[in-house]
Amino acid sequence: MKYKKTLVIMAGGLGSRFGGLKQIEPVDEHNNFIIDYSVFDAVKAGFDKVVFVIKEENYKVFNETIGKRVSNYVNVSYAFQGMDDYVSSDVDYHSRKKPWGTGHAVLCAKDEIDGDFAVINADDFYGADGFKVASNFFDNNHDEKNYAIVSYKAGNTITENGAVKRGVCHVEDGYLVDVVESSIETKDGKIFATPLNSNDKKEIPFDCLVNMNLICFRKNYLEVLESCFKNFLHDKNTDLEKDEFLLLGQLSSAVKQLGVKTKVLSTTAVWHGFTYKEDKEKVVLAIKKLKDDGVYPSSLWG
Repeated sequence: MKYKKTLVIMAGGLGSRFGGLKQIEPVDEHNNFIIDYSVFDAVKAGFDKVVFVIKEENYKVFNETIGKRVSNYVNVSYAFQGMDDYVSSDVDYHSRKKPWGTGHAVLCAKDEIDGDFAVINADDFYGADGFKVASNFFDNNHDEKNYAIVSYKAGNTITENGAVKRGVCHVEDGYLVDVVESSIETKDGKIFATPLNSNDKKEIPFDCLVNMNLICFRKNYLEVLESCFKNFLHDKNTDLEKDEFLLLGQLSSAVKQLGVKTKVLSTTAVWHGFTYKEDKEKVVLAIKKLKDDGVYPSSLWG
């Protein structure tokens, strides 16, 4: 069976700043995780398959919790992100401690994707409108050379508890020209962005468009991603112990190699998520308010 729209959920990160496996941290009285709300919103928007990208050792806990909860509502599959996946034997990486990054996570899901797909982080609450925007893009655009990213206002994606990683978008005529992976933080009521590969800190406005890996891809991108990862591993400038192969950073490769255009879609949704332990209380309160306002049912899965 070919699925029309697949949602790939990256849940293989270590959660070092949070201090644990934040992807399975309950956020309501029914022990639902942020991922539950993402799946709920995605299914409602028309996605018909979900792929969880996880570490193989976490399969049991994922399958027995969220996997069981959502499997009656959407097709569920798993992809394991291992350190040696898509890594050739001539690459010496054995001192590396953390996963290769978001681009590698999606590559590890390659065999579970057979058509259009969107990608999200497991620990970010994107809001129902974000998934509607992504789903509508696929419904109304079938050109293999058109991708899209769903962008949020920077001011709707920050936490007072520290810096967060965001892709700062440079947009012209509604299409992405460049996206810079940056560390974003607030200070004295202002928002500052610092590119991950430099110290060039700059103030950005509240409504500056940023992306949090909610990206709409075509299956043809997976071959490009594999090629880019191979180049990353063999690049003499890559620090195999620390550097990450980031999904957003590879979009420019798609533009060059496939001649694609990436449409920048905006949403009014407000981000909630776990970057730091101190974020949890605010997330729980925000979700409770959404339930009180009737946005979500009291019990997501009946």
